[in-house]
Amino acid sequence: MTGARHAWLIGASSGMGLETARLLADAGYRLTLSARASSRLTDAARETQATALAVDVTDRTAVAAAAEAVFAGPAPDVVLVNAGDYEPMPLEAFDIDLFERLNRVNYLGSVYVLGAVLPRMRDAGGGQILLNASAAAYRGLPRSAPYSAPKAATLHLAEALRPEAARWGIDLRVINPGFVRSRLTDKNRFPMPALLQPRQAAERIVAALGDKRFEISFPRRLTWPLKLLRCLPYAWYFRLIERRVLAS
Repeated sequence: MTGARHAWLIGASSGMGLETARLLADAGYRLTLSARASSRLTDAARETQATALAVDVTDRTAVAAAAEAVFAGPAPDVVLVNAGDYEPMPLEAFDIDLFERLNRVNYLGSVYVLGAVLPRMRDAGGGQILLNASAAAYRGLPRSAPYSAPKAATLHLAEALRPEAARWGIDLRVINPGFVRSRLTDKNRFPMPALLQPRQAAERIVAALGDKRFEISFPRRLTWPLKLLRCLPYAWYFRLIERRVLAS
């Protein structure tokens, strides 16, 4: 690969995605920014001197066309899938439509991008793909089933594909952030421990681009306790949830 490093950021018109674009632009990356068509995408691309490429990750055909356009020029060294959606759902408000919507954005969107990007990146000589999952992927949490389930699927997807992707020269990685302030976390009506600002999250992502860890997770004071919960026997875990979460 020659010339300036190239990053394709999907879900980069606001929040953590936009802050990541700003940091990569400052680091000298050539950027392609994608999100649903909006004035915010246009503004973000103008600010970071990037190419704006509108795409809806839930549209398989549109994702394939976008990947074809991106790889028609100098191939990206980094592809970051940051598109996501969230809506809390207590059991009494069980909503199948919500499950379908969040699965399309939070899981199938990553599947569509991988299907379009993996063979092209292999043919271009390799690169790095990052899927933004969530610390919610570690354990099923009450009132967040439509969100945490597809995030867990995204984590398992990356785990399953990483060894084979490495044979193609592709470093497939996952990002598991804790709470990062956004229009989505603003929907929560509970105290969010270790809440980060988008810039803080972006700094952690960009700082980790040069290493080889599979997982980029932060902040540790939140993600490590959640990882410990992942190791608990189910009886202990459900007893803890009943006492500490459902009783609140």
